[in-house]
Amino acid sequence: MSAPTTGEAIGLDFGTTNSVVAQTQADGTAELLSFAGDRATGAVFRSALCFWEDDGARGGVAHEAGPWAIAEYLDFPQGSRFIQSFKSVAASPLFDQASIFGKRLRFEELGQLFLERLRSHAGPAFDPRDRRIVIGRPVTYAGARADAALARERYDRMFADFGAEIHYVYEPLGAAFSYASRLTEPTTLLVADFGGGTSDFSLVRVGAPHERPRCVPLGSSGIGIAGDRFDSRIVENLVLPLLGKGGSYRSFDKVLEIPGGYFSDFSDWSRLALMRNRRTLEELEKLRRSALDPEAIGRMIAIVEHELGYALYDAVGTLKRQLSEQEVARFRFTGGGLDLDREVTRTEFERWIAPDLARIDAAVDEALLGAGIAPEQVDRIFLTGGSSLLPAIRDLFARRFGAERLGSGGELTSIAHGLALIGQAEDIADWTV
Repeated sequence: MSAPTTGEAIGLDFGTTNSVVAQTQADGTAELLSFAGDRATGAVFRSALCFWEDDGARGGVAHEAGPWAIAEYLDFPQGSRFIQSFKSVAASPLFDQASIFGKRLRFEELGQLFLERLRSHAGPAFDPRDRRIVIGRPVTYAGARADAALARERYDRMFADFGAEIHYVYEPLGAAFSYASRLTEPTTLLVADFGGGTSDFSLVRVGAPHERPRCVPLGSSGIGIAGDRFDSRIVENLVLPLLGKGGSYRSFDKVLEIPGGYFSDFSDWSRLALMRNRRTLEELEKLRRSALDPEAIGRMIAIVEHELGYALYDAVGTLKRQLSEQEVARFRFTGGGLDLDREVTRTEFERWIAPDLARIDAAVDEALLGAGIAPEQVDRIFLTGGSSLLPAIRDLFARRFGAERLGSGGELTSIAHGLALIGQAEDIADWTV
């Protein structure tokens, strides 16, 4: 939108669930990077890692990322460690290291391994080391005690060797820049980005195509509630009651309620993936022996021990996607002593996530207030991110702004596309965090 700098720029949307890369071209446009190989899923690279013991690998532990990580895990689930949504702990002071086959890996080390495999699967033509890299970050990080300064330190270490010049930009601003390329007249634009870990909102003034700068950011807000939280609501209501939630255990001559911490970890994919460690399993076994319903705790142990978390959340994601398209769907999951086959209505699901939608609504108010913009002054609303496809999300914005003002498209790719375009701007400092 502004005069381009010399050299190519790369936009990287490092997402909780998926990551996407875009590169600028000689004509000033941006194109998505497609990954190669039989497991590739186009421009979308799953934000996942899989580790397994291998005497031929450096340090005795091999690893993969993206859809290849999923394939490796599914081939040998009990002999591997699968980690997904690790971006969710970027700002968490409670997360220090993940224990992987005797190795302790910090967040930035997990990230560096992820980037190494992403670059490898992109092929030899992709070399970001001498490029300007624009990386998206949430407006508000996920987590109850999220520390943005800690997340920045971890990001800096993760991306230290990835590019020659690193910039961070709010993710919804990347989407705004992408959407602005479709507009032909001045517009006050609200971008609502619903990812896996966070929902972020930005207001941007978009000028006419000939104006420079074309886009002017007005204000942003965010909240650590999005797709992963919606998934956890399904787990809380359908699965956890069968794993001991709400149950009791005996301590000497007292009967006490089972602590909720076990269930909060289990209903958060990023933490569930880290529960398979000796200390946690020993604690769960101790709890099983004292529980009034030991079989329920035994089912929880089985899911953790046998690495069934991915299969569980895959069933949850399938249900959520089906409820985005139809009023009734079936939830099916078998494993760890569970055999679930239950009909779920969209009305039920929307009731489970109603408190989350209310907080999202309040975050939109915060963005409008911070920008000094009244709802009636917003010309267009661009909904992006995977969870923007939920009817409850679209209804929320249709009620507030009118369905005729809503726009969508490129739900998984618009951020990376816009970040690459921002990378060409001479006034890039106006966009960086």
